[in-house]
Amino acid sequence: MKRKELIRHLLAHGCQFKREGGSHTIYWNPVTGRREPLPRHAEIPDILARKICRALSVVEPK
Repeated sequence: MKRKELIRHLLAHGCQFKREGGSHTIYWNPVTGRREPLPRHAEIPDILARKICRALSVVEPK
């Protein structure tokens, strides 16, 4: 999955940008208070995208 697609999906489901890390971007879900790092690769493996969504309590992308 493309990184931009995953970011769009997270933002559409209520997640917000938190901060930039060394090699990751941190997104968080204000409803649950959970934070999750998003790597800065152009392509993110589907398994990792599903794991990030589950950790942030967001519907998994199709």
